[in-house]
Amino acid sequence: MKKLAAKKFAGLMITALAAMSLAACGGSSSSSSAPAETKTAEGTVYKVGIVQYVDDASLNQIQDNIQKELDAKGAELGVTFDYADYTFNGQADGTVLNQIASELIADEVDIIIPIATPTVQIMQAATEDLDIPIVFSAVSDPVGAGLAESMDAPGGKITGTSDMLNTESLMNLIFAANPDADSIGLLYSKSESASEQPIADAKAILDKMNVKYVEKTGTTVDEVSTAADALIAEDVDAIFTPTDNTVMTAELAIYEKIANAGILHYAGADSFALNGAFCGYGVNYADLGTATADMAVEILVNGADPATMPVQTFDNGIATINTDVCTTLGLDLETIKSAFAEHCSSIVEITTAESFE
Repeated sequence: MKKLAAKKFAGLMITALAAMSLAACGGSSSSSSAPAETKTAEGTVYKVGIVQYVDDASLNQIQDNIQKELDAKGAELGVTFDYADYTFNGQADGTVLNQIASELIADEVDIIIPIATPTVQIMQAATEDLDIPIVFSAVSDPVGAGLAESMDAPGGKITGTSDMLNTESLMNLIFAANPDADSIGLLYSKSESASEQPIADAKAILDKMNVKYVEKTGTTVDEVSTAADALIAEDVDAIFTPTDNTVMTAELAIYEKIANAGILHYAGADSFALNGAFCGYGVNYADLGTATADMAVEILVNGADPATMPVQTFDNGIATINTDVCTTLGLDLETIKSAFAEHCSSIVEITTAESFE
């Protein structure tokens, strides 16, 4: 009897030590449901998966600021957010993104931060039956994309930040610069669900104004370039592109011919203007990345429930004008800024470059 009792005691001690060891690691997906006092212990390491859809200036800016904020919060709280081993880029390839999801699941990450709508949809589907929270970034229409039940209460284990575009305000800029515009090109990718609603909104606005529009689409850089050629041939007065990552990756390849044709290209992010569009309109992506990281920290460290954390939206009124392109178009910058002033919250000037500094 004494030997049996000793064995039982030893077993209990081993179990207790194992539990203490797991609590100290904080590296498995199951740790997300641990008590807050365990997770906030100094020295805790959290595995953070960051998955970017494709290389472009906006998404790179978001990822950089997520990582900077995680580093800052880690130093402040005395914990480590290990993203270096779990950061991936899907290069706009669904097969690759699914492989990344499988790898993150096998690595038992504590949270996944997917950037851009297609990435989020794949990560959500892959983790549907698992207890891994998701904090998305740069999803233009979370409810319409089926990622959230509502903006105030997304439900499930998902929440995040949205770069939802105010299409009407951007259209106001187009006609503020050229009140006589009577033909607008719509350049986007049908493969991007984030483009569906703003394109539908643009059509409704233009129909109401009795303004003609011409649609051209592409799913690769070459196809987008061909679509741009078609819009130039149609002699449109301006081109509208929403927050479309496919067109974003092609902007450096198409901006010169659009500007040389005397056409003003308006798009739903400042990165388009950085890469050569006449005007980018929308949110501050650096701020969006920082806020995304803060939401992830709130879930990991303080045990916040993503189901009840409202999706964050941002000031959508920043107009970014490419001054190089403005000159190519033969436009007076001050005149344009004066025309834009009443239709946006702020105006930023930028010159053409491949990426943000």
